[in-house]
This record gives sequence, C-alpha cells and structure tokens, in this order.
Amino acid sequence: MDTRTSPARLRLNQVREAMQRHAIDAILVPSSDPHLSEYLPAHWQSREWLSGFTGSMGTLVASQTKAALFADSRYWTQAEAELAGSGIVLERITSAASPAHVEWLARETAAGQTVAVDAKVIGIASAQKLRAALDAVGAKLRTDIDLFAEVWSDRPALPAAPVYEHLPPHATQPRAAKLAELRAAMQAHGATHHLVSTLDDIAWLFNLRGSDVSYNPVFLAHALIDAGEALLFVADGKVDAALEARLAADGVRIAPYPRAAAAVAALAADAVLLLDPRRVTLALREQVPDSVRVVEAINPTTLAKSRKSDADAAHVREAMAQDGAAMCEFYAWFEAALARGERLTELTVDEQLAAARARRPDLRGLSFGTIAGFAANGAMPHYRATLASHAVIEGDGLLLIDSGGQYLGGTTDITRVWPIGNVSAAMKRDYTLVLKGTLALSRTRFPRGTLSPMLDAIARAPLWAEGLDYGHGTGHGVGYFLNVHEGPQSISPAVPDANMAMQPGMITSIEPGVYRPGQWGVRIENLVLNVPAKTPRADAEFGEFLEFETLTLCPIDTRCIARELLRDDEIAWLNAYHAEVHARLAPLVSGDALAWLIERTRPL
Repeated sequence: MDTRTSPARLRLNQVREAMQRHAIDAILVPSSDPHLSEYLPAHWQSREWLSGFTGSMGTLVASQTKAALFADSRYWTQAEAELAGSGIVLERITSAASPAHVEWLARETAAGQTVAVDAKVIGIASAQKLRAALDAVGAKLRTDIDLFAEVWSDRPALPAAPVYEHLPPHATQPRAAKLAELRAAMQAHGATHHLVSTLDDIAWLFNLRGSDVSYNPVFLAHALIDAGEALLFVADGKVDAALEARLAADGVRIAPYPRAAAAVAALAADAVLLLDPRRVTLALREQVPDSVRVVEAINPTTLAKSRKSDADAAHVREAMAQDGAAMCEFYAWFEAALARGERLTELTVDEQLAAARARRPDLRGLSFGTIAGFAANGAMPHYRATLASHAVIEGDGLLLIDSGGQYLGGTTDITRVWPIGNVSAAMKRDYTLVLKGTLALSRTRFPRGTLSPMLDAIARAPLWAEGLDYGHGTGHGVGYFLNVHEGPQSISPAVPDANMAMQPGMITSIEPGVYRPGQWGVRIENLVLNVPAKTPRADAEFGEFLEFETLTLCPIDTRCIARELLRDDEIAWLNAYHAEVHARLAPLVSGDALAWLIERTRPL
C-alpha cells in the first residue's frame, strides 16, 4: 500500500489539522457512544472510521507525531493487517481493561499541553482515571469538543428504526413490576431519581426492543426514573401512538432523545440522584446541578436482568433446542456437500447457517456476526470472513464456527470445531486440552456469591499444565433476548468486584481456547445457567452451593479427540451430555439432520 494515500493516514492528517486549529496536542478515541455500548451504531464508529480497524474493541490515541491503537490478543493479527500503511502503531495489551492507553497519553504529553476526549463517549470512571494521570504530569484534559463532527463529512445519521414491545409469554415480568422493584432499590439507596443510559438495561426494564445496533435488539434511549414517573428519552417517531399509550398506562412518558441532558440539569435542589459511574458518560454527569446529591452504585437493573427467572430459563431452554436443531440441519448439509466435493467457503458457512436458523420459530436475527475460520483464520478469535478476504474450505485442517441467534425467548452463543480432511496429532492434542478446560469448569460446584473471576483458572488449568494459554476471558454473561455480552459477571482474569458475585439464574459462556497463529484455532463454547447444586444435607452448614446446567445443545465433535488425554469421568460427562443432546433435539429434526445427530452423539 502507498502509505501516502492510505485512507486512515489521510483521515489522521485531517484530525491533526483540526487538533491544531483547536490547540489540542493529543486525542483519545474510545470504542464507545453516549451509552457506553460495546457494539455501536455507525454514527459513533469514530475509531473505526479514523483507523480502519474494524474490531469491536480497541482504543485509539494520537498526538501530532504519533498514533497508537490498543487492542488485546483477540485482534492482534486482524489489527496488524488493517492498520498497515496508516501510520498507526498496534500496542498489544493483555485485556480490554488495560490502562495502557492512559499511560501512553501521560507519557507522550508534556506539562501545559492539552488532551481531548469527547465527554459524550467516555464514562465517568474512565474520565476520572484519565484526568488523574494527566494532572500528575501537568497536562490538561478537554472534554467539550467532538472533532469528528468537524472532520467526518459523510458521518452516518442516527438510526431511526422503530421500537417494539417484548410481549408475554416471552416477557415473563410486566414492566410495572420491574419499575416497582427498581423504585424499591432506589429507596434503599436513599435516591429520589435514577439515571439509566445503558441500552440493554433500558430495553429490559421497559420490556421494549429495537434494532438500532447490529445484532443487539436495543434502541437508543436514556431514562430518568423518580418515585412516580419514568421519562424515556427516545428520538421522535420511534415509538408509535399505540405503544406510547400503553407505556403511559404504566407511568412511562416519552420525551425527545436530545432532552435527556436538560432533564438532568433541571433536577430540583433537594433531589438525590442514583447513577452508575461505569455506565453513565461524563457529559451527563456534568449536567447534574451542584446542589443535587449523587449516589454512585451499580444500576439495580444490571443486577436484576442478569438473574433470569425460572420462567425465563424455561424459554431459554426452548430457544437452545431450536438453535441446536438449526445447527443439526446445517452441519448435516455441510458434511454432505463437502463429501460431494462442492466448493465451500467461510462465506458459505455464514450464509447457510444463518438460513438454517431463520427457519426456526421465534428467531429475530443473529446475536453477532458469525465467525467461520478455517485453518489459520481460526487462530484469530474475532475473525470475520469478507468478500475481499476469505478461505475456501478444502484440504486438511480445523474449521472453527462461533455463532448465535436472537430468539424471543433467549440469546444463544456457541462455538464448535470440526475436522476437515486429515487432522494431525497436534491438532487433536490442542482440541482435547481445550475440551478438558470446558469440561472442568462445566462440572464445577462453587459457593453462591463466589466472585466470577475466581472461576477462570479452573478452565485454564488443563492448558496451563501443558504450557498453553489463551488471551481472552473464559466466559461472559449473556442476555435474555438482549446483548450477547452482558454483565456484571465475567469469568476472566479481570480484577473482581462485589457485583461479580455468582447468583442463581445467571447465564454465562464457558469458552476456553488455543490459538496457533498461521496454523489453527480451537475454541469449544457452551452457555451455562447457575442453578442450586445438589449437595448433601449433611454439608448444609457450609452454605448454599451452585453448579452449572449446560444450556447449549449441539454435539461436540469426537473425531478430534485424543482419547488417551481424557479421564473416564470426563468421557462419562461427554457421553451423558450427548445423550441429553440426542434426547432433546431428535424430536425437532428429521431425515439427514436426524441421521447426522444420531451419528455425532454416539458414546465414546
């Protein structure tokens, strides 16, 4: 590539010219929006527009002479390719929570210089850390400017898709009941008002859904709740008159989306505002009058929506069965097409698997872009095949497929690895060690309230014993027909806090992996539900224990297993799981799909 004409380099030059005009020495461009979302509407994809890096997570910093993108190991190979010729250096970090970009800005900024970040897209807690680091070197932080409004001439408009209701039977609790529970939590905090900006919290609280963000059924909104009313700030035209009337009957009033900041600024002097500093932007926090007392705590809805009810869990089990049936249909077709010698690519996998899911009842779309990585592409955890760059599935190797669906009764996320041609002993060894990690954590019992990061090492132990590891977390929370990544629990090396306590009803992924750059990748992922453990009554004095119910229903390919690496108890668990998969899915499939299911669930 001619680096002089790289689109990212030209855009970086534009931004630097704007920085000069405004006396700004460095900028921070997070992967964020006014709701601190992980997945962003196109309007707020500033980091991607400027850098050319398309990964879902990453932070960009730039001065007049240097620029760096901070990304964790899931994106290193992808980022190196996409940043080529841009003048932006990849900085490898150990996790998305790393403060390395803050340290870079503090190191590259001299006393008296100015760093800018848009207050509308940085959280309160993140801004506090950045300000402290800059104060320490005598630099200033400016938050009142959005340079992209000046330089991004064809910036996409805000999404305008309509909002719709999530209805019974899949919406198992009325919004009036959820609002009552929220107000009880507000009262316990001594708060008269509560500000919510996170989109999945809002969608869950009001039993509403939308399509403003790809793959996540949410809509752009803020909410301000007091003892008698809830204000829902949504763009004009997104809520029709009939829905607005139903919301009004539950004490919910629609207000224009841009008026959220003004409503916060208009709070009475004696108000007490509850807000979550990790889930509210600096821009909104700065609107709070000085006379208003602020209580900082996690959104009560974040905790409540993470704990699925028994009724929710029943719907999730049905969604998992339908999802598993779709995969049986796809994999039966795929293996037959491969045997016939048809030309199959990673794009074929994406198209055909999406089509199989689309035939299932209550599907509303995919829960994320399908990852179908063959051979070396499987070594990139967040790889995405494109028309311009994808692999033909031929020869020998491993095919990794990570996919999921959004159903009215739940969100799915599953990864499986399939053998193509001849599979080497090294591939089988990696596959089996990853499987041992999945099984080890899946079979774990733990005291209720265990902080979820404490469980991470259990899945890694079989890999660590062989000198192997992976650079991503072991598990993330999953929403209920909501975001495929949901907090507060996270089975990862993250620094734990009290809100990560494991409670009944939480749904989390278990997905250890091994990645060999340029060769292959292995990841085996199931979703699990926290349920009461069946501990003997004699042990009751040690408190309540939880265990995992495996929700995902799809065979784990046994052709890749090095059997000598599995213990008898591990084989017994796998055989029992396959018996359950067969029993649950057989009534939902027929013909070739049923024959495939029978073959792939035979006991070891």
